[in-house]
Amino acid sequence: MSERFFPFSSGVKSITPEMAGWRYSGLQVISITAGKTDISQYFSGDIEAALIPLNLQNFKVNVSGNEHLLVGRSGVFAGASDWVYIASNEKVEIITETAGEVAIATASVKSNFPSCYVEKISKVEIRGAGMATREVRPFMHPEVFPNAEKLMAVEIITPDGNVSSFPPHRHDGIKGCDVENEEIYYFRIGKISSVHGDSEGFGLHRTYSAPEDPDFFDETVTIHDGDIYLVPRGYHGPCAAMPGYPMYYLNVLAGPSRKRTMDFCDDPNHAWLRDSWKHQIPDPRAPWQVKQ
Repeated sequence: MSERFFPFSSGVKSITPEMAGWRYSGLQVISITAGKTDISQYFSGDIEAALIPLNLQNFKVNVSGNEHLLVGRSGVFAGASDWVYIASNEKVEIITETAGEVAIATASVKSNFPSCYVEKISKVEIRGAGMATREVRPFMHPEVFPNAEKLMAVEIITPDGNVSSFPPHRHDGIKGCDVENEEIYYFRIGKISSVHGDSEGFGLHRTYSAPEDPDFFDETVTIHDGDIYLVPRGYHGPCAAMPGYPMYYLNVLAGPSRKRTMDFCDDPNHAWLRDSWKHQIPDPRAPWQVKQ
């Protein structure tokens, strides 16, 4: 098994920088039961975090005495969600009448911006065209949410039969690309009518080294619902959604730069594809609307 790939079947739902073998990016996926749950342990140490509902609705988050009511969502394919930015060493509780999951994206930092509630983004971005059309929810992109030190996060919906993270691109700081970010992919695979993940479907994800990288690798893995993939370096893409099974992923990024940036370097062998989109029509299924 790839050292970068954590299938859902492995039980891994927690990625710390130490576990990943890098310095900054982390992710926790937590199941929440009805009632009051103290999750303060996930915010200890020198970190900043984003608490993101995955399939939890109408619940409260108490951050060191400041209570926030979140609308949340019924599932990741149902639309974007409001969320909470949380500074280090806060006491955090979730109070809910229903069960569900939340994601906690983290970055190792030396200082913090203040914790705050963030409303759901009102407009998503449609990237690509044709079979490379995808929906981007840039809720914690530096241009959308500037009040963080290193942490960045976006959500991608790839309609079934389409590809995303394409052309392949990198941000590893290796010769030829000055941008450096560690990246986590957290996947959910749905069905055309589902609001959340489904165990039936699958997708594909490719990552490979740049010619300038002395440590060659080239791997394509089968992605199932709930899988996690780490990208410490190399070109990544495409992510391919199979017909009938749309793909969601949460990207968590952080790196050593003093300026938060989600810039990247395309694989020059495939960069021409961006110009080809000018002559194609975007897939009308994006933004994704669940068909029930």
